[in-house]
Amino acid sequence: MKPINSTYDLYTRKIGNLRLPIHNNPKIKNYSGKILAADIGGTNTRMALFNIEKGILRLLAERTFKTRSYANFQEILKIFHPESLKDIACMCLGVAGPVQKGRVKGTNFAWELDQLELSRLTGVEKIFIINDMEAHAYGLGITTNYFEIKKGSNISGNAAIISPGTGLGEAGLFLDKNVYCPFSTEGGHCDFSPRDELDIELLRHLQETNFHVSWERIVSGPGIYNIYNFLREFRKVEDPEGFTERIKAQHPSVVISEYSKEGTSPLCIEVMDLFLKYLAIEAAQLSLKFKAMGGIFIGGGILPNIVQIVDRTKFTNHFINSGPMNSLLSHIPIRVILQQDTAIYGAVIYAVMNMIKLKH
Repeated sequence: MKPINSTYDLYTRKIGNLRLPIHNNPKIKNYSGKILAADIGGTNTRMALFNIEKGILRLLAERTFKTRSYANFQEILKIFHPESLKDIACMCLGVAGPVQKGRVKGTNFAWELDQLELSRLTGVEKIFIINDMEAHAYGLGITTNYFEIKKGSNISGNAAIISPGTGLGEAGLFLDKNVYCPFSTEGGHCDFSPRDELDIELLRHLQETNFHVSWERIVSGPGIYNIYNFLREFRKVEDPEGFTERIKAQHPSVVISEYSKEGTSPLCIEVMDLFLKYLAIEAAQLSLKFKAMGGIFIGGGILPNIVQIVDRTKFTNHFINSGPMNSLLSHIPIRVILQQDTAIYGAVIYAVMNMIKLKH
């Protein structure tokens, strides 16, 4: 997160990448209030409290919690904001799961959230629950810190975000004139599509234990470990030295990526090469489905930690490999989002935008 008391001018949009419906909206200058925002994922729940006054958004407090250490969201809320919530104008939660009529069940964690029930329990009248990837998409309006994998041709058009982490999140941004309108998807749960014989062997391996093999089974933190277990068996090789001990303290995907960065394990290097190959392929498929000429943005917690091992040429070659659509894909830029607070700011932007609508 940004330093406490850091500010962001929502009206003049002095920082940010994409223009959203809230930017340059004169109504924002008449709105003031405190907003509590959350980015709720399978691994972490990030909480933040903001104040907005005359278009200036100020961060007041923030904290990160381990999602699975708590039975429900209310437990975290009581720790983060133990006093009365009467001073909170609204709350916006970006949750990793499909949201239907203000309700959501976490895809990779056991929580269930209902905005009407939360409003009753907290006394906060206005509560918005949106998909976490929709929140990420809104957050692109303030994001400026990127790692560029592939340059584009600066052609205006729709955009998309793909985020490998505990799961695989995907969202779109529809370009309406000069304004981007984010929307959520569950594209990460679409079927994995192999390209070559090794991919087919991976699919068969995963089908032994999974009824449905989606992209999320491969392009995610757990997916990295799935690829690792497949390759270790397929190549008939042993774990790298110290692997068993290291995964006792860290998630296997983190350990595998560290071995790859260190260059000490050919197995782990190949695992990460395959992971990046599959990410490039699914990013290309997302680009074609959305005609995302405005760019592909890669979010999540994995890529920012491994950008040093991303072979841009190899990634681009995997991305531009769709026959007659290669020319179109060649124009699309690809950027890794390095800011980890994108979804939190996206949630608060969504909240402010909708509070303005309700007030006027």
